[in-house]
Amino acid sequence: MSETAEHAPEKPEKKRRTFEPQPGFVVQAYRFALDPNSIQEQALRSHCGAARAAFNWAVSWVRASWSQRAAEQTYGIGADELTEWRPWSLPSLRKAFNTVKHTDPRFADWWSENSKEAYNTGLADAAAAFDNYAKSKNGKRAGRRMGKPRRKSKHKARPACRFTTGTIRLEPDRRHVTLPRLGTIRTHESTRKLQRRIGNGSARILSATVRHERGRWLVSFQVEVKRETPRVTRPDAAVGVDLGVKHLAVTADSLGEIRYEPNPAHYDIALKTLKRLSRRVSRRQGPDRRTGQAPSKRWRRANEQRNKVHHRVANLRADALHKLTTRITSEYGTVVVEDLNVAGMLKNRRLARKIADAGFGEIRRQLTYKSGWNNARTVVAGRWFPSSKTCSGCGAVKAKLPLHVRVFTCGACDLVIDRDENAARNLAALAADRTTGTGVAGDQGAPAPKPRGADQKTRATTRSHKATGGRAGGVIPQQRKETRDRQQDTEPPTLR
Repeated sequence: MSETAEHAPEKPEKKRRTFEPQPGFVVQAYRFALDPNSIQEQALRSHCGAARAAFNWAVSWVRASWSQRAAEQTYGIGADELTEWRPWSLPSLRKAFNTVKHTDPRFADWWSENSKEAYNTGLADAAAAFDNYAKSKNGKRAGRRMGKPRRKSKHKARPACRFTTGTIRLEPDRRHVTLPRLGTIRTHESTRKLQRRIGNGSARILSATVRHERGRWLVSFQVEVKRETPRVTRPDAAVGVDLGVKHLAVTADSLGEIRYEPNPAHYDIALKTLKRLSRRVSRRQGPDRRTGQAPSKRWRRANEQRNKVHHRVANLRADALHKLTTRITSEYGTVVVEDLNVAGMLKNRRLARKIADAGFGEIRRQLTYKSGWNNARTVVAGRWFPSSKTCSGCGAVKAKLPLHVRVFTCGACDLVIDRDENAARNLAALAADRTTGTGVAGDQGAPAPKPRGADQKTRATTRSHKATGGRAGGVIPQQRKETRDRQQDTEPPTLR
């Protein structure tokens, strides 16, 4: 480094652009299908491949210092002489990538063919992945424990690229969009819904994301929209939503109205066709990465036909869930849903396929954000709240209620009612009885009950630890401590 560069004044760090909506505005997405030609599709794949390559480089670059320090410690090198930790913040990754992209043989020949936003997408994803890993390791991130970021596979990663700067606009003909370096691409559907909002000044495009999903190229515009809070039809009424397999949802409101939403079962309907197409694919010469065998044309055609059925099922499911959740959130001022253990329910091999086809988690997600749009509230019942085992007439709670018993019979007041309808009534009543300031309803002050007395729908199986002496993995405490100490020596201080 030259003396001039070494003593040059440091440039002030640029503030990161944040998308915080203005008062009266919300940030939402508008997604449109694209119809690119062969040249444009090749450019789209090139941009998405560049984003994946930048992500893999960032992961390898950061973790290389971890491995180097671990190796140096085995040589007896002192702590002060070890290789420095490489930072994973987005500005640091950008600076390092801009330095190596001209000389690294992995990028030197083709990096200039794509927009800078493609590489920024991969670097931003890598920085977010390391941040999530650090927060999860330090106990500051909810959910399952995350592992170290790994490289993305070319064959498994979903192609995606995000644009935040440059020319991003909708064309006046409402059938084309313009993106940086990609040019003007025709859309499969009209963009007039978003074009009208931009024209009257009630919407502003913040970014655009292209991805290949369900056999099509899609573009999603992140838009800041001025949204007038609509009034629901019955703002003072509460509705309980009980999800199930036989009926997708049973709703019961505080006014006594009961509705049974049938389960479309799109996957079960298409299962016979999928089996036939899967047999056809298995009889063709498919790809084999171990031997380098390329798939035949007949295999590609058969696989494309099978994928079209899968894509159609996914589209039908998404359409049905959106219609259901939109109707509920536009009618009631309070929506009560259950905190179902969907991951545990999927472990039931007899019901896993039907539960996955119903989309329980997606229904709750849509009900939550759509209620916020309509100025309504969402109440989440506690996971161990016995909605199905509680009598909606007298409040008596049964000790056991097997899943195959579809009719609830109360031994105290002789009430005979459908099991799902009884659960929906209890959820609707819960909105007025046990609502706390956090929006979570249930037994808030009492200790968590045991899973044995919980509702059958939320019971998750647990593994037995008899073979390990009551300890996960059979590791004695002293061994766990030594393993943890060795791991801390090979990880940055932010992860300790």
